Amino acid sequence: MKSNFKGKKALAELQELVDKWINQFEEGYWPPLSQLASIMEEVGEISRIINALEGYKKFKPNEKVEPLEDELGDLLFSLICLANYYKIDLEKAFFKILKKYNERDVNRWTLKK
Repeated sequence: MKSNFKGKKALAELQELVDKWINQFEEGYWPPLSQLASIMEEVGEISRIINALEGYKKFKPNEKVEPLEDELGDLLFSLICLANYYKIDLEKAFFKILKKYNERDVNRWTLKK
């Protein structure tokens, strides 16, 4: 499949791109528990990088480390796979959660002046 991954994309477009990419293969989507394991693996890799970036656990001299940006991209891809598997519209889910935060936490934090 030729990629046209240029420019900014809405979540719905990202979900469609991932779906097309996954469905070009006979194996298709992994089972949900395997997807969850992949998500947890990516979170662990992100944790390792942040721990080093913040100076708490430095990388070993020969340790191969991917950039944080790449690992966040891996996590996003894995999350999109899980959402697609369960037919969850991430844009709808995101705006639903943002509305909840705006209503629930409106007076929780100090607004900038």
